[in-house]
Amino acid sequence: MSISAKDVMALRNRTGLPMMACKKALTDADGNADKAEEILRKSLKGKMETKSDRVAGEGRIGVAFTGDGTAASIVELKAETDFTAKNEKFIDATTKLADLTLKADGAGEVEPTDEMTAIIDDLRITTGENISLGRAHKIIGEAGKSAFGNYIHHDGKTGVLLHAEGSINDETMRKVCMHIAAAFPRPVGVTPDDIPAEVVEKERAFRLSQAEESGKPREIAEKMVEGGMRKFFSELALLEQPFVMDTAQKIKDVVGSDACVIGFYRWEVGQEA
Repeated sequence: MSISAKDVMALRNRTGLPMMACKKALTDADGNADKAEEILRKSLKGKMETKSDRVAGEGRIGVAFTGDGTAASIVELKAETDFTAKNEKFIDATTKLADLTLKADGAGEVEPTDEMTAIIDDLRITTGENISLGRAHKIIGEAGKSAFGNYIHHDGKTGVLLHAEGSINDETMRKVCMHIAAAFPRPVGVTPDDIPAEVVEKERAFRLSQAEESGKPREIAEKMVEGGMRKFFSELALLEQPFVMDTAQKIKDVVGSDACVIGFYRWEVGQEA
């Protein structure tokens, strides 16, 4: 049958694929646009799977949460090039994936659903790149008690999701999220008690060996280490860190006594989970 240029262009606009590929698909589908799109999806997805060894070093972080504080999500969508990661369709897909993660059952890591996979496959077809969902996580809150804040850096590669309770406004949460994104050293826990034990013990052992190598007796070395560890905790515990926008304040001063930080996620594209 004859395939009109108008039909080919319409399919090209729907898929973003070359005109000749769209024309062939329409011919194979006897002019049915939906069937032609499915043909393209199946054939190109197969080709895309052979590109899975390509390094997806670019991408975007997305965050979503409910207005009543019952749930929040954070996702990482990965691409091969910065050009693709900045594309409006890619940005929109990241938002959709965060929304779908928000709807998943339960809390914790979320496996891609069929709907999420279809979004990713569509991006693979239109970009020709190895697009993948790096991570997806959901948090469960409590209505009327929990509050969520977020910050996405302007390049989309760093995102922060903050979970708090009590009396804390959106602007304060955003400032804390911006601090988490920018602070160095990066916070690894809300309080000193939240810093992973293996991180604490590794640091303590290192400081002790350094003190002993300097010739200090064991008892004195241990006292020196404990003094140093207090500084170490203040550097890595979020609430003890000097606020990057006003170092005269600590984050616990910014949060205030009427609220508490439950947890936070700071994700960067390509960062090890």
